[in-house]
Amino acid sequence: MNLNNKKVFVTGAGGFIGSHLCSKLVEKGAVVTAMLHYNSRSDWSNLEFIDKEIKKSLIVIKGNIEDSSFMDLQTKGQDIIFHLAALIGIPYSYEAPLSYVKTNIQGTVNVLESTRKNDIPLIINTSTSETYGTAQYTPIDELHPMQGQSPYSASKISADKLSEAYYNSFETPVITVRPFNTYGPRQSSRAVIPTIISQLLTEKTLSLGDLSPVRDFTYVEDTVNGFINAAIYNEHVGEVINLGYGKAASIGEISKLIMEIMGLNKEIISDDSRIRPKDSEVMNLISNNSKAKNLINWKPKIDLRAGLIKTIDFISNNLDFYKTNSYNI
Repeated sequence: MNLNNKKVFVTGAGGFIGSHLCSKLVEKGAVVTAMLHYNSRSDWSNLEFIDKEIKKSLIVIKGNIEDSSFMDLQTKGQDIIFHLAALIGIPYSYEAPLSYVKTNIQGTVNVLESTRKNDIPLIINTSTSETYGTAQYTPIDELHPMQGQSPYSASKISADKLSEAYYNSFETPVITVRPFNTYGPRQSSRAVIPTIISQLLTEKTLSLGDLSPVRDFTYVEDTVNGFINAAIYNEHVGEVINLGYGKAASIGEISKLIMEIMGLNKEIISDDSRIRPKDSEVMNLISNNSKAKNLINWKPKIDLRAGLIKTIDFISNNLDFYKTNSYNI
């Protein structure tokens, strides 16, 4: 599929990945409707960071994926839906699990129903590597069992299974992409890499939780290219496709690498409030990305050091975007 002049609808457009995706889609010639969660402040969230000329090309609307009537109306006539809107913070899912059910499960049903009712040719559903839970084997392929180790992961498993059910029951043309820990410019301090970098820039010590979990960190530009390729190679409806770098590092190793790049050496303090419940923490995530290579011609290009340098540069120049003196759940 050529994306030039295609009408593309992006939910979660103001998010970290969503804002980068909108930019790339405009560069590809798509006519992009960027859906933001409604607010009364004229706040475009991460879309505020994108190039001014690209921003002018966007059709920006505000609403809520939990409103089925709104979704049915706004998605009419679209060629592709990229569904990224979700509640994503794992610690907050311990505090407000019902919110995750409403947004991640009910919201996804509304998007799938809108796709079905409006005969939209393709929907790209966004999953997460957290659906796998702690690896039973590595690298993790798409056949790995799903494990609900947090309310967040359980809600995303449900959303993925609903996408599968809509494909099987109604032939809804859905492809599910499953990013592994995406990082890069514009990511909030809810995530570990911005937390490390922003604290190193402003605090005397580094306050973290468990340093032993292993993650497959994938730079945002690579992740976005995976979304784009899934749409271009759209004959693979019904498939679930991992988007991960294929290499991994522990939180402790990442902390040391970032300090090395920044020329710093600060003490790491264990903060009990940042440690997840024992059976909820996912200890090991490493992607098998061979399916993405074979089906959608995707492979990551930006290595961890290069991606971290770009991320450090962004955070250094936008420190007012980060609150380093509190734990952001």
